[in-house]
Amino acid sequence: MAPGFVHRIVHRQGVRQFVKFGIVGASGFLVNLVVFTVLQHYTPLDERAARFPLLYSIGFLAGGVSNYFLNRIWTFRATGDALLQGIQFLSVSAIALVVGLVVSHFTTPYLGAGHRTWFLATLAGIVVNFFFNKYWTFRPTAPPR
Repeated sequence: MAPGFVHRIVHRQGVRQFVKFGIVGASGFLVNLVVFTVLQHYTPLDERAARFPLLYSIGFLAGGVSNYFLNRIWTFRATGDALLQGIQFLSVSAIALVVGLVVSHFTTPYLGAGHRTWFLATLAGIVVNFFFNKYWTFRPTAPPR
């Protein structure tokens, strides 16, 4: 591969956005983990099992909110209606979840219900998430004429 080719690929806006999208996703995972861990720490041991769905949900939502704001201001530098984009972001997350579930449904018979299937389903969800958010949720708005 020629160095010029690599330079062109690395400096493409879409590639930079995809890398930023991945960094934001990793930070959202950490927010989710920290919030969940803190909530679990303050939940009495005998109540943790019963409250797990609530604690998990709060952590998941905190990570999602973090991802929305960081993608909006850093990854895509969006300037559109924040409420509308938030609703679209949530919708895209649901679509990506469904895509991941469909991929896992079709790959589980061949790969089993383990990490290989999880990886393919997650990868499919990431790709859907990125492209829908890039071209729908946070698409650049044309300046008024």
